[in-house]
Amino acid sequence: MTETDTLERPGAAKNAGEAEHFDVLVVGAGISGIGAAYHLTHQCPDKSFVVLEGLESFGGTWLMHRYPGIRSDSDLYTFGYRFKPWTGAPIATAEEIRTYMGEVIEENDLDRHIRYNHKIKKANWSEKDSVWTIEATRGDTGEPVRFTANFLWMCQGYYRHSEGYTPDWEGMSDFKGQIVHPQTWPEDLDYKGKKVIVIGSGATAATLVPAIAGDCAHVTMLQRSPTYFIPGRNENELADQLRELQVDEEWIHEITRRKILHDQADFTRRSFEEPEAVKEELLEGVRAFLGPDFDIEKHFTPTYRPWRQRIAFVPDGDIFQGLAAGKASIVTDEIDRFTEKGILLKSGEELEADIIITATGFNLSVLGDIDFSIDGKPLDFSKTVTYRGMMFTGVPNMVWVFGYFRASWTLRVDLLGDFVCRLLNHMKDKQAKKVCVQLRPDDEDMELKPWIDPENFNPGYLMRGMHLLPKRGDKPEWQHTQDYWKEKDELPEIDLDDAAFVYQ
Repeated sequence: MTETDTLERPGAAKNAGEAEHFDVLVVGAGISGIGAAYHLTHQCPDKSFVVLEGLESFGGTWLMHRYPGIRSDSDLYTFGYRFKPWTGAPIATAEEIRTYMGEVIEENDLDRHIRYNHKIKKANWSEKDSVWTIEATRGDTGEPVRFTANFLWMCQGYYRHSEGYTPDWEGMSDFKGQIVHPQTWPEDLDYKGKKVIVIGSGATAATLVPAIAGDCAHVTMLQRSPTYFIPGRNENELADQLRELQVDEEWIHEITRRKILHDQADFTRRSFEEPEAVKEELLEGVRAFLGPDFDIEKHFTPTYRPWRQRIAFVPDGDIFQGLAAGKASIVTDEIDRFTEKGILLKSGEELEADIIITATGFNLSVLGDIDFSIDGKPLDFSKTVTYRGMMFTGVPNMVWVFGYFRASWTLRVDLLGDFVCRLLNHMKDKQAKKVCVQLRPDDEDMELKPWIDPENFNPGYLMRGMHLLPKRGDKPEWQHTQDYWKEKDELPEIDLDDAAFVYQ
């Protein structure tokens, strides 16, 4: 659908300059926003809604990231939606994931609800009117457009799309080659026959290195500290066996999801209760590819316990195969400074390069970097307390989708889809125009702490942006527990008439 079709849509403004009104406005057409649109269509068919997306198409992460080899770092049986069977290999490319999302859009007639190239600048809540007013720009010209909505469903993700995180190393301007961040990968980047350094040790670096190693003169993965990985074959034996038995794909999807989630629950429990045993199992998986002579202790043994940071699955151990074959090398050291030729390490060694790729992480974006206000007064989310990591004290008619670190993000998309639709239908039954969460009398003296316990989970992007995020309490309902296995039972049982919910 094109912008010229706007007047045919529900809520369309009748005159130029007027705001279009919707019952629900969804921010973002990534994995969360498309899931939200599906649940609204099926669970709240009487609600009008629009999805505003800043990019030129759907996909979010899977559209914006275009570096070589871009793929999921968790299985698609659980990263995929519960309502749409996944039929491919467990670890999928960005193109395969977008194809899957496109099928969801087409099969559920969601495209008519989505507006692309709409960048939201401001959102103001009016207490008098019980409505959000959203100011955005449309298209390349930046034409201003306005929307009003009774409810905001924030599905914009958790990092800033426009730029990745690159530390400000000394001497970067001295380097005569090219410096690239994977998040803004140039389409014309020519790395064939070049010496390349990839700085980083996470899933992005582990994806990039084997994807470009065959074309580079040499690629070096430079890391300050190691990361845990799970190498394995990119297949699911249970799903394949069920297909041989000609079991329906919907059954295969559900059975495989349950088996994976059961195994993940056990692995997560063991990472807390038996961290040393889990650590050895993970390292043994790496040794199976690299052999006894490779320095596993130095290059693949983190200082933190397993699952304190995300663990990426490495399909077919491709990065380890590249290291074993000599197509790539790994260096564990700290950067002293950039030089004309490359990077000087604190050990005194200099690594030469034609291209340096900084796979050094994200910049956290708290609710899309939108200027939020209530009756014109700026809203500071760090002054609020989170309700189950999805609502905030004093912020009306809004839910934020923030997924899981130790399980697939989309699992929470589906859970919150059920919750939001149940909340919207409950508000309709109560004839309430506004819902807000507040601390109950017995919560008033509760100790408030940072959004996530660093002892529990501490990736760099969260640590750098923790001061921007809402506070958590010491009760499960006032924190993002990051525990899918509890939330799958607890969220459907939330009492919407609990004193934490205030309706008007």
